[in-house]
Amino acid sequence: MDDQEDDFVSLVGPLEERDGKLVLMIPLDAGGDRLSQCTRGIGEIEGDMLCVKIPDWLAAKFEMQIGSLVSVNNRDGKFNLGPCRDQPDA
Repeated sequence: MDDQEDDFVSLVGPLEERDGKLVLMIPLDAGGDRLSQCTRGIGEIEGDMLCVKIPDWLAAKFEMQIGSLVSVNNRDGKFNLGPCRDQPDA
């Protein structure tokens, strides 16, 4: 395995609201520490969490809202985020 495969992280989590904006809170010990390396400009470490701000245009494009599940990974050294296809029924 190469270094890139060793550092691969893939997670699913719900969006939250902070100061009127959608964010994804990722525990550092669950992979947020490795994801933080590719979230410059949209993410920052707050205590033991990585807080990733979801741009309004992206939330609108995928109809994301508070509680929406999103999937994130760091494939190819980039922060990749999208809607989780397995949303529970409301």
